[in-house]
Amino acid sequence: MASILEPSKDVKFFPAMTKIVGTLGPNSRSVGVISSCLKVGMSDMVMLDIAGPELQVVNKSGQAILLKEDATVVLTSDEGLEASSELLPINFDGLPNSEEIVFAGDSLVTEVNGNNVVFLIKNSATLTGSLFTLYASQMCLDLPTLSDKDKKYLLQFISTWGVQNKIDFLSLSFTRHAEDVRHARKFLSKLGDLYQTQIFAKIEKVEGLNQFDKILKEADGIILSRGNLGIDLPPEKFSLNSEPTVILLIL
Repeated sequence: MASILEPSKDVKFFPAMTKIVGTLGPNSRSVGVISSCLKVGMSDMVMLDIAGPELQVVNKSGQAILLKEDATVVLTSDEGLEASSELLPINFDGLPNSEEIVFAGDSLVTEVNGNNVVFLIKNSATLTGSLFTLYASQMCLDLPTLSDKDKKYLLQFISTWGVQNKIDFLSLSFTRHAEDVRHARKFLSKLGDLYQTQIFAKIEKVEGLNQFDKILKEADGIILSRGNLGIDLPPEKFSLNSEPTVILLIL
């Protein structure tokens, strides 16, 4: 690994200033895969990403769920029920009974229909795994950015492994207000010697984009989540919002 991190010899060009951060998961956490990523340009740093207030469909059986176009499916906050093509338990009980656009998984697009939180499926999709993301566009979630689950994870993982390995960055998912960063920094300070750890605010909703200036003053860096922001904003508006935020980051 040491040889990978050594500067290249006979470099006749300016080194790149942009850092490439790779997200590692179950399929990319081996030494071999990480070494290969470093060889082709991934930056040598450790960034931990916490889930934040992410809506999820709970599928305890883990069996594939087939959703067919023009059929209906009911969303329920009772996580004890079994997920099926007709019923999807979610980890949130505040989904509004209004005309909100909701995205589940990678390809399901639904529309609220009535007061029973019944959704009309717009595209056929097969949802696999025990958990998959549910996204409500233009919806303000009454959930803390640093959830109890996140705090438990930070206590168990960062206070031990994180302190020993001196993690570089903490990615604060779904940052919506400057107070979210202040709260996370205060909590992080209680976990041990993490003076070098910087907090990157991950802006994933328009709600956070509207508070960009204030968040920028509190955070050590900003991550713009193009995927989630691309659901909240039309492509042309996302481009218009990205340019001034990049300029602010450079300044």
